[in-house]
Amino acid sequence: MIAERLRANVPLAPFTTFKIGGPADVLYDATAADDLANAVDAARSAGIPFFVLGLGANILIGDRGFRGLVIRNTADHLQFPTPNAIRAESGAVMADVIRAAVTRGLSGLEHYVGIPSTVGGAVWQNLHFLAPAPGRERTMFIEEVTASVELLAPSGARLTIPGSEMQFGYDTSRLHHTGEIALAVTFDLVKGDPSVMHRVMQENLSWRGSRHPWLEHHPSAGSIFKKIEGVGAGRLVDQCGLKGHTIGGAQISHMHANIIVNLGGATAADVRALIAFAQSAVFEKFAQKLEPEIGFIGEF
Repeated sequence: MIAERLRANVPLAPFTTFKIGGPADVLYDATAADDLANAVDAARSAGIPFFVLGLGANILIGDRGFRGLVIRNTADHLQFPTPNAIRAESGAVMADVIRAAVTRGLSGLEHYVGIPSTVGGAVWQNLHFLAPAPGRERTMFIEEVTASVELLAPSGARLTIPGSEMQFGYDTSRLHHTGEIALAVTFDLVKGDPSVMHRVMQENLSWRGSRHPWLEHHPSAGSIFKKIEGVGAGRLVDQCGLKGHTIGGAQISHMHANIIVNLGGATAADVRALIAFAQSAVFEKFAQKLEPEIGFIGEF
């Protein structure tokens, strides 16, 4: 690691979509895939607890922060190895990758516009979106266009595996249980009409904007609870009359009952209390257990 990029006692809230979180003992900015690998290897060799942070979506960082090293992944180099492929380092923001693809007339990523994620986060969680095609809605997954993923193994070895070996599932991948770190991803796309792609992006943004609170005004971590097939976690919370329920600075969104928003000054303790409140209410009324989808990072 380059010592000049090591910073001590850095608040993490500004680096998350929730705008919540205490300080990291040490923060390091990894600006290239090799840099990320070296930082992870160094932390592992020294026995230092570490966490790789992308855009900070889909997580809640504790009010007491993170004891150890937080590696902020800003590795965002893009390459075009074949006419239909994009190789993106794992810290690249999906919005930038989508823009690059559409500019080159490559289709397959435009559906994910408006979802805050890095490339690494996309394959970690198998990024998905319910495509709002009238009469034929379907959930689209990033696995559909993932050709290969370059990984750093716990041993320090680097390997490239096909997307078919990523063990993708709903909100999951092999990265959840192997200890591997995604360094770069190659997406296999198809030639498309940029005007059609722009239309799809506008429609998806409009659809998403009408159903989800805007992060710029109401910071959140996205969906709080995992999907319950055939029922809908948000629907259960809504049927308990909890939209708008507030604890401290945290509120169950008026727009979407499976999203908790930061009204300003919310703490991780506020969010956890609101999660527990919703879980209790839903279980009492429907005997259904809500399981959090977001990751809980650091000390609470």
